[in-house]
Amino acid sequence: MTDPRAVARAVDALRRGWPVAIRGRDGTLQLLAVETADAERLEAFDPDRAAPVLLSAGRAATLKLANQREAAAPDGPVLVERVPWLDFDTATALADPQLDLATPLKGPFRAIEIHASEAAATALRLARVAGLLPAFFAIRGEAAHAITPADIDAHEDADRLRIVGRARLPVEGAEDTEIVAFRTDEMPGEHIALLIGQPDGNPPLVRLHSECLTGDMLGSLKCDCGPQLKAAIAAIEASGWGILLYLRQEGRGIGLINKLRAYALQDQGYDTVDANTRLGFAVDARNFAVAGRMLALLGQKAVRLLTNNPDKVAALAAAGITVAERVPHKLPPNPHNQRYLATKRDRTGHQL
Repeated sequence: MTDPRAVARAVDALRRGWPVAIRGRDGTLQLLAVETADAERLEAFDPDRAAPVLLSAGRAATLKLANQREAAAPDGPVLVERVPWLDFDTATALADPQLDLATPLKGPFRAIEIHASEAAATALRLARVAGLLPAFFAIRGEAAHAITPADIDAHEDADRLRIVGRARLPVEGAEDTEIVAFRTDEMPGEHIALLIGQPDGNPPLVRLHSECLTGDMLGSLKCDCGPQLKAAIAAIEASGWGILLYLRQEGRGIGLINKLRAYALQDQGYDTVDANTRLGFAVDARNFAVAGRMLALLGQKAVRLLTNNPDKVAALAAAGITVAERVPHKLPPNPHNQRYLATKRDRTGHQL
């Protein structure tokens, strides 16, 4: 039996700085998130001062650990041996790459074998769900109320999404619009659909737009999200009928705070891809199966997709939605987002 509510409770605990436990097929790990802990909580969690630090492979590569045998798996978690000088402050510097220039790292550090590898990999996944840095103090051993990888699968299962409300909502540039809200019982945040115009028997023009607080609301020039949102509404209105899906997956699925950390790394010279991987996340952690489920709940089996991203086309097809046509969605760059758009084109396959 899986329990998606257990993951919701674990996420709440992590964000409050409380320990959690994950049980995998090869063992259980008790975990304390570095980001939300402090020295006092670490002492209570690990009075013997023996708990190693669990990091992502991407972060381990930055720390020059990837050439060690126990850190050689390119996509696997890495366990850093606890030594006397690896105190809480040093662990914080290990966890957060935006501090690399300001905090000289003590060392050397040594990667050690992970005996509970499935639990370790799941811990990094749980950090992403919680919007935290993927870094933990980890102790091997059984614990009550441990969650499992299957629990996280259930927590993120798009099929659990349902419609919870709808109303007429005239918006700027598209007055004949209805808003529809979707959610699950445990996941925070509601996904939104704007149904613009009236069905005319043809596949709707659909835009998948991921939430971007800085671009959509604050007018950030670092990305093209705000202009893309407005242009998508205008394009759907001009087509006569379509749907804009507003997906609550900030920062390509890593959350607002981690996106701001990525911005700080970009200010140090890294592009968006390298910034995400240095933080320990996937290049794109979004779950587009959510969009497929939303369209299915709205009764749409075929769409014209307004996108430059071939991954969105593939994701909708995998969710059972036919993409009858890909419609380009190109906007002119500005001096602040030229490199961002070039990275989209050159490193993530956007058809710009």
